Amino acid sequence: MSKLNVLVSGATGYIGIQLVNLLVKHKKVKIRYLCGNNSVGKDISIFDKKLKHKKLPKIIKFNYSLLKEIDIIFTALPNGEAQKISKKLLKNNVLIDLAADFRLEKASEYLKWYKQKHKAPNLIKRSFYSLPELTGDQLKNYQIIGCPGCYPTSILLPLVPLIKKNLIIKKNIIIDSKSGYSGAGRGVHRKYKNKNLYESLSSYGITIHRHNSEIQQIFNKHSDEKIEFTFTPHLTPMFRGILSTIYVDLDKKKTINNLHYELIKFYKKSNFVKIMNINSMLSTNNVINTNNCQISVCNSKYKNKAIILSTIDNLIKGGAGQAVQNMNILRNFREYEALK
Repeated sequence: MSKLNVLVSGATGYIGIQLVNLLVKHKKVKIRYLCGNNSVGKDISIFDKKLKHKKLPKIIKFNYSLLKEIDIIFTALPNGEAQKISKKLLKNNVLIDLAADFRLEKASEYLKWYKQKHKAPNLIKRSFYSLPELTGDQLKNYQIIGCPGCYPTSILLPLVPLIKKNLIIKKNIIIDSKSGYSGAGRGVHRKYKNKNLYESLSSYGITIHRHNSEIQQIFNKHSDEKIEFTFTPHLTPMFRGILSTIYVDLDKKKTINNLHYELIKFYKKSNFVKIMNINSMLSTNNVINTNNCQISVCNSKYKNKAIILSTIDNLIKGGAGQAVQNMNILRNFREYEALK
């Protein structure tokens, strides 16, 4: 079987570099083009020494003529850029976007939360938001795949199965998430230059963080009644990883054992979601450099409440790994190819 020809646009960002590191291990992929802007003509190994002895093309500027030779286009670009590319796709192309361009189902929501007009609103309905453990192989009928955000991945994986089974009260869900600063991209040091990133913990985006819209959209798909939640993100003095601590009220006569059992049942065939023992204390260190999500259901001091911990690597399960996982499902490869 011939290998898939792949193009990575935005190859030198934190997510882009992680994506290249995964794709070079993929037995059924050939990286044909690596695209960037300020890095044109350079070797990708300048940005990651682990790639020094890999046979990879030099970085070039993206142009639409490249699409003729490409099966899969990965876009790890600023929001809005994948929308432009989506309008020029050829029949042989599939676009897998790691930014937010095709996460929201309404152009009006995109404008509201991302403060820019969607450049391809007619293509939104022809795209598919794919969180693999929740959406399975439904992406196979689509040419444009939107990958979830990192925070939503850590939040939706533990909560959606419980919401579907009405095991938790759908009001007053409190989500406290802490992320490594790589989640803000290579521009993080300019954007937060006064935050002392290496020695302090910072809250940001309270009530207005863009991922609120994505989380609400998926909750709505799995519940007849509106889910009310409060989400507060934080930047931590570590490079990568997310730990979300989620506080929920239990439905009548339910215990954390019910929650734990349902999560085990829901993810029993999953390659990447690991349900830990009740009251397990989680660390981002458990999942760094993996495509795994670890989930722990814990007792609260109140009988009618529970605390759920969820941890992922934001650059892999929350980014590049999820994109590769989607490609594997799309092309009927082993789901864990290049992700073990």
